[in-house]
Amino acid sequence: MAFKLLASFVTLIAALQGANAATTRNVVCPDGNVATNAACCVLFPLRDDLQRNLFDGGQCNAEAHESLRLTFHDAIAISPALEAQGKFGGGGADGSITIFSHIETGFHPNIGLDEVVEKQRPFLQRHKIGVADFIQFAGALGASNCPGAPQLSAFVGRKDATRPAPDGLVPEPFHTPDQIFARLADASGGEFDEILTVWLLTAHTVAAANDVDPTIPGSPFDSTPGIFDSQFFVETQLKGTLFPGDGPNKGEVQSPLRGEMRLQSDFAIARDSRTACEWQSFVNNQTKVQQMFQFVFHDLSILGQNIDDLVDCTEVIPVPKPLVGRTHFPAGMTIKDVEQACQETPFPRLPTDPGPRTGVAPV
Repeated sequence: MAFKLLASFVTLIAALQGANAATTRNVVCPDGNVATNAACCVLFPLRDDLQRNLFDGGQCNAEAHESLRLTFHDAIAISPALEAQGKFGGGGADGSITIFSHIETGFHPNIGLDEVVEKQRPFLQRHKIGVADFIQFAGALGASNCPGAPQLSAFVGRKDATRPAPDGLVPEPFHTPDQIFARLADASGGEFDEILTVWLLTAHTVAAANDVDPTIPGSPFDSTPGIFDSQFFVETQLKGTLFPGDGPNKGEVQSPLRGEMRLQSDFAIARDSRTACEWQSFVNNQTKVQQMFQFVFHDLSILGQNIDDLVDCTEVIPVPKPLVGRTHFPAGMTIKDVEQACQETPFPRLPTDPGPRTGVAPV
């Protein structure tokens, strides 16, 4: 199912690009930038403002990480199952988490997101763009600052929320794989199955936790949080030996490195029989890391919206820098530290970084 969807997506993108090349005429925006559609012009000054004043001149910084996180927490809050019961199920990628931040950032899985929402708000006020479009654009732009990332989709034309999403629609790190798989399948009308859930979790390669253990905010999920690589898929399979702060905390399990946070949900999905081999397949496979996340982000970013009403402005997102470094075992660790759950294929052969074991700095 997942691979049929991906093949259809690639075919569709190619067809649309060909059609656009044949039918669109470039327009010159008021600031001199050239776009394939005038609706994209608003994004150029917004891009430059965000890069300069939120992302520290185009860095893969904490605000870039949190902006990407915000895209998921806004978009996943949609439930056709609730709608079928006659209840409001949320609007998906509709900006409700920012429009109704006084409500939604109080939901337990959204704790801490009030900070990035408020940091983003002045940019919203300075630029003429819908809130839903802004959230997804800022996340895609933030990700583009991380070497190795794919160029993520950017659309304009979404309808903004008129009411807050209900609580209980964003997965928690203490949820079981069954709970997470069911929630994502519901939100996507069945598209986000167990395999695509793994693809979505690729975002954790540049993620960190602020509130799982409040004593150590900014604790990364892998040792290379400034690079969009496959290191996350390696380190989640290493034997945990310690808690980086005052753990155990709810939603946390032992990690292999000082300073590194390991979510219970990541630990479980990496070892679940339905997903273990897909998880392992990302190790040292940068092409897959990029292509699969590019695919799922596209569909995540338009949940609850009609794509026929949207304008594709992906051209405004910079092409990220290529990957630097190599997939590896952290210093002092080897294949013997891997808790391999996939029995179908051997674990990839990786080098070990030289030197003694080191900790991971917060972001």
